[in-house]
Amino acid sequence: MSALLDVILPVFLVIGFGYVMARARWMDEGTVDGIMRYAQNFAAPMLLFKSVAALDLTLAYDPGLMLSFYLAAFASFGAGVAGARLLFHRPAADCVAIGFACLFSNSLLLGVPITERAYGTAALAGNFAIISIHSPLFYGAGITAMEMVRARGLGLSPLALARKVVRAIVTQPLVIGIMAGFAVNLSGLAIPGVAQSAVDMVAASAIPAALFGLGGVLIRYRTEGDRATIAMICGASLLLHPGLAYGLGRFVFDLETPALRSVVMTACMAPGVNAYVFANLYGVAKRVNASAVLVATALSILTIWGWLHILP
Repeated sequence: MSALLDVILPVFLVIGFGYVMARARWMDEGTVDGIMRYAQNFAAPMLLFKSVAALDLTLAYDPGLMLSFYLAAFASFGAGVAGARLLFHRPAADCVAIGFACLFSNSLLLGVPITERAYGTAALAGNFAIISIHSPLFYGAGITAMEMVRARGLGLSPLALARKVVRAIVTQPLVIGIMAGFAVNLSGLAIPGVAQSAVDMVAASAIPAALFGLGGVLIRYRTEGDRATIAMICGASLLLHPGLAYGLGRFVFDLETPALRSVVMTACMAPGVNAYVFANLYGVAKRVNASAVLVATALSILTIWGWLHILP
């Protein structure tokens, strides 16, 4: 019970504050959108820049850690695509969007604060190692799969498809922050003290602002659409992905405890707003993905509690 009260609920209370403010109409949609734009397009990239710039690359990038998380993630993606197609007979483009919701855990906005509250700041090295390639890899896979589905019969060349995918990835603010962090880390350049202080202040605001804004965004979603499909997404995100990651990390790659915690706590988070953003980008499965974000975020209060009890 202490894990629920001390670790999980404070994070979800911040989300709840944003939800109540939006529900009571003390913030309009424009204000919520502004908070989310600040958090996702500036503060979160600054947090990733700061974290990657200071990351010990030789220690953080454990192959077992990365493979445990990403093999499980793509298995969850495959299960989501197959389930949407074979069980629910969704169109191919819908299947990719639904699979993306099963793939893209809310690793930054939920995974980082909950891991930090549970195990301390020192436990975040593995989280940030995973997150450093999270958006580029997942968006690259999702966009490639979607564009391949959409390009059938259009004669789009592989080079044109590659250009489209690369352009979509490298223009993301989160990816820009990650690449800038790698540039500083690998070059060995020191950030001037004044600039570092400014970076620290902005980075410190990223998670609270994003959680608060997420609460304001969730009010727009409704539990509509195919309930069975929503249940499948929740099961893949909250149980299948972390379950496979736990099994791989513990029994295949024999990860040390801190690495295992980072893998599972990153994997067990609900789909983030990116699941809806991706569906909205292509105009497919929007209602299902939006509902899945809302339902899985609520259910994750209990499933995260469970994973905290399972982890050593």
